[in-house]
Amino acid sequence: MDLNEQKAQARKAALRVRKAAFDLDRGGACGLLSSVLAGYRGVPLAGYMPIRSEIDPLPAMAEASAHGPVGVPAILGAGMPLEFSRWTPEGAMRDGPFGARVPAVDEFFDPEIVIVPLVAFSRAGGRLGYGGGFYDRTLERLRATGSVLAIGFAYGAQEADALPLEPTDQPLDLIVTDAEVIEV
Repeated sequence: MDLNEQKAQARKAALRVRKAAFDLDRGGACGLLSSVLAGYRGVPLAGYMPIRSEIDPLPAMAEASAHGPVGVPAILGAGMPLEFSRWTPEGAMRDGPFGARVPAVDEFFDPEIVIVPLVAFSRAGGRLGYGGGFYDRTLERLRATGSVLAIGFAYGAQEADALPLEPTDQPLDLIVTDAEVIEV
């Protein structure tokens, strides 16, 4: 089995686990994320608009937006890194690719903190995403121009002992779950 097949199998199994954790979520799953972000008040950050069974970072993003710029990802094209457009809780939104909402008016900026959605993670900072490579290209671009803190945000149930990874997969710096903060 080649690496792409290994990733596809791991992704399929991890999505089932994530969906089960999502179904048990009764709110408040981003309390620890809010606590972590409180230590970075005013630092430009990017989160994401949750889709399907992704853990919801919006309450923590809303808190952070009172202190500094917060963005959400915009996909500008296949094979390209993401850009981040300024978001506010009350701002007008429009439909974007893959079902995620984006701000109605783009105001792009480079964040210093990126809250990264994921399918599965390892304690070593490995991340399994959806397979498009958007976050890998984006983190590579941001890291090449300066420092960025990549925070994986997930349910604790999404932890895997090992993940099929390749050299282009960008590692996470920190992982925040609904139950703990994991320093990589």
